[in-house]
Amino acid sequence: MTAEEPEQTEPTPSAEPTEESEAPASDAPAEREEPVVQEPAPPTPEEQLAERTSDLQRLQAEYINYKRRVDRDRVLIKAQGEAGVLRSLLTVLDDIGRADEHGELSGGFKAVADSLQQAVKGHKLEAFGVKGDVFDPRLHEALFHAGESPDVDTTTVDSILRAGYRVGEDVIRHAQVSVIDPADEPSVEPVETSDVAEKSAE
Repeated sequence: MTAEEPEQTEPTPSAEPTEESEAPASDAPAEREEPVVQEPAPPTPEEQLAERTSDLQRLQAEYINYKRRVDRDRVLIKAQGEAGVLRSLLTVLDDIGRADEHGELSGGFKAVADSLQQAVKGHKLEAFGVKGDVFDPRLHEALFHAGESPDVDTTTVDSILRAGYRVGEDVIRHAQVSVIDPADEPSVEPVETSDVAEKSAE
């Protein structure tokens, strides 16, 4: 019996290179190129003219608005200044009014008082508030209630304690007044029908 010959194994064929491994490096995806941004075309002379015209119109409108605002503020400041001066003279006018009521306004003092009153009238300052006026909280300041009266149908000024003053529609000082209210109507008691019939029968 002969010794067994060792089995001969066939050599394993080497793996064939794949297509991917055989692909050259040049087949790798190329980097994405940035899009080229085109610069806008310069404005035409017509477009430049339209833009300059628009800027000029805007500046002109802003100037007109500014001038109107300055003129309005100037008028307001002037009116406020005049009102401040007139307000400081009201106590003097009150003294002149009281002196006139007591018959003490005469001679040189009367001439000065007349000149002052004419001067303030030139600034459209006028007094307001007389007995019988309908009470208006925009014009009057009620200091006390003087009762009720059947002669009035709404709250009415009964007496003037201190005159009010205004310039045009602007109130410089409210008039201090006392007021009266309309009297309540007397209540009428209802009369039963039977009582009326009895009186008629008599």
